[in-house]
Amino acid sequence: MGQQEKAATSLAGTVSEEISASLTAVDAELARRYPGDPGTRQPVHTVYVPGDVFEPGTLRSWGDQALAALDEHAPDAASFAAVLGIPEELAGPVHDRVRAKLEREPVEDLRIDFEDGYGPRPDAEEDEAAARAARLVSQAYANGTAAPYMGIRMKCMEAGVRDRGIRTTDVFLTGLMAAGGLPEGLVLTLPKVTYPEQVTAFVQLLEAFEEAHGLDAGRIGFEIQIETSQSILAADGTAAVARMIDAAQGRATGLHYGTFDYSACVGVSAAYQASDHPAADHAKAVMQVAAAGTGVRVSDGSTNVLPVGPTAQVHEAWRLHYGLTRRALARAYYQGWDMHPGHLPTRYAAVYTFYREGLEPAAARLAAYVAKAGGDVMDEPATAKALSGYLLRGIDCGALDTAEVARLTGLTRADLDAFASPRRGDLTVTAP
Repeated sequence: MGQQEKAATSLAGTVSEEISASLTAVDAELARRYPGDPGTRQPVHTVYVPGDVFEPGTLRSWGDQALAALDEHAPDAASFAAVLGIPEELAGPVHDRVRAKLEREPVEDLRIDFEDGYGPRPDAEEDEAAARAARLVSQAYANGTAAPYMGIRMKCMEAGVRDRGIRTTDVFLTGLMAAGGLPEGLVLTLPKVTYPEQVTAFVQLLEAFEEAHGLDAGRIGFEIQIETSQSILAADGTAAVARMIDAAQGRATGLHYGTFDYSACVGVSAAYQASDHPAADHAKAVMQVAAAGTGVRVSDGSTNVLPVGPTAQVHEAWRLHYGLTRRALARAYYQGWDMHPGHLPTRYAAVYTFYREGLEPAAARLAAYVAKAGGDVMDEPATAKALSGYLLRGIDCGALDTAEVARLTGLTRADLDAFASPRRGDLTVTAP
């Protein structure tokens, strides 16, 4: 074995102890501010439906309308793939999975809108709509027809609509409690946040509600919608969005980019307001960096080009939406908005193609990493984390099957979860 080297040191043991003691506060701050991804499912999209339009059959109606659009404008796998440029070998699997998804779970995240999509109404009318939304959401979770995530977008914390937003939130949450409690998939969206103090105010509202109903502190989380330039760059030159995450005191679950409000805020002409505009890219990049490691997820915005009309026009809108969704996925924005049932086929087509075309390379790299087999790429733990996260997101949305991932990687779902959210210490990998 050769001569064994003798390790020598120069520092007293107290040096390490003193350094550790000096960093105790920093260690605690890192753990508090950057807990990492929560490891829960992230929906691939959010669908917004006005508060007065939402009905018990809304989710099924969206799925049926999306299927009808496919039947009319791309009735088979080959025609659908030809419209979008999906590789021939993926045409069948993607088409079949998209149809199955639209039949099984057409909407992953629904927001009943009491803001821009609803507008100003008499107080009595909005009260009734908010109470009705609570009743319908509770019924949907009770009878198994709910989307995995559901909730409302209330009016913002600006002075002109603040009281109305607070009241709608109270009516909705109170209705849920009266109907049996808050569902696990509950999501609230706070729009048009400009100052961190508005986030603090919303936290105060939720704290008061939790106390009134004896709920655990922090039970109710919410998303922050980024729709103003001041939410990206504050007057003092700091990144306001990072301060907003901190102001949420651990309740923030997401940052949603508002394509059209933000574009208008920075002066982009209406014809050029889109999620791939340089102004949009800058805003989302700041959001992404601010949220990294915090457990807060970033969502892209939407397109307002609807796939309606004659087939040629629908195909053009589909290609645009598909391209924007693929672009967002490549930039690690794994969620976006869909504004019309006709967007669902291309949302899922883009997402499924993204995961299926990368399945075998990602699985092979992760398997090689686990087996320490090397290959032509030298991966590190951070890459294993990214590869596992990629496969898990594909499984969660229906693009991939757990069994096929296990076959290609030799890993169980629990193994993938462990790689995606590593803890200190050695990782134990079990056979599938």
